[in-house]
Amino acid sequence: MALKKYKPMTAGTRWKIGNAFAELTTDTPEKSLLEPIKKSGGRNVQGRRSMRYIGGGHKQHYRIIDFKRDKHNIPATVKTIEYDPNRSAFIALLSYADGEKRYILAPQGLQVGATVLSGSDAAPEVGNALVLKNMPLGTVVHNIELQPGRGGAIARSAGTYAQLSNKEEKYAVLKMPSGELRKVLITCAATVGTVSNSDHALQSIGKAGANRWRGIKPRNRGVAMNPVDHPMGGGEGKSSGGHPRSRTGKYAKGLKTRKSHKSSDKLIISRKNGKKL
Repeated sequence: MALKKYKPMTAGTRWKIGNAFAELTTDTPEKSLLEPIKKSGGRNVQGRRSMRYIGGGHKQHYRIIDFKRDKHNIPATVKTIEYDPNRSAFIALLSYADGEKRYILAPQGLQVGATVLSGSDAAPEVGNALVLKNMPLGTVVHNIELQPGRGGAIARSAGTYAQLSNKEEKYAVLKMPSGELRKVLITCAATVGTVSNSDHALQSIGKAGANRWRGIKPRNRGVAMNPVDHPMGGGEGKSSGGHPRSRTGKYAKGLKTRKSHKSSDKLIISRKNGKKL
């Protein structure tokens, strides 16, 4: 992808680094694959605020994404590459040979007019979806299932991927985006390639108002609150604070929050820091 550096014509554009959207081919989504999104403003069903710092934002529609890729052995042609306001990656509109249309996560390098396939007959090429046991070692994949047939759950955000490093009897060993080595059932499906929009993390929104467009309100610091509102609040001048912690008192740095004796522990070979569980 390409980034766009803005001229400092205003204070908001001085530090702005945006997306040039060079890969996109249309700005009109497929109407049959849209669903309305009702914004909550952080309120629950009683109308009371249950989440802070949420509110406003531009109206959006949800794009129905095919994470399962369960239309097997039917070739599909890529019609468009589109922007999706609900995720960091771009999406691709597929038109199948039988006339059905579906959105998928667009892999890096997928072009309009390309043909993709899912199922047992699919080759391990960019955009194709197949089970891990049919892929050669070293294949880069995304949208990986954790349970067969349930749909992709891992490596779905912009620029992410996992690598197939080994195959055993029942499991495939994947090197996750975090560096973790993890076993996944070899009958789980994944899509070949890296997720598009890899430079997403290099963007700079330029001004606070851009977050308001996204429905994110300003977040108040705990040290600026009173003791009744936050464990880090209170004190004279800037003497408040202490160990960084959440509003409920949970330590923000260094505290292990992963549940002990989790059922998936036996599937994790090593964590991102190289240590075993």
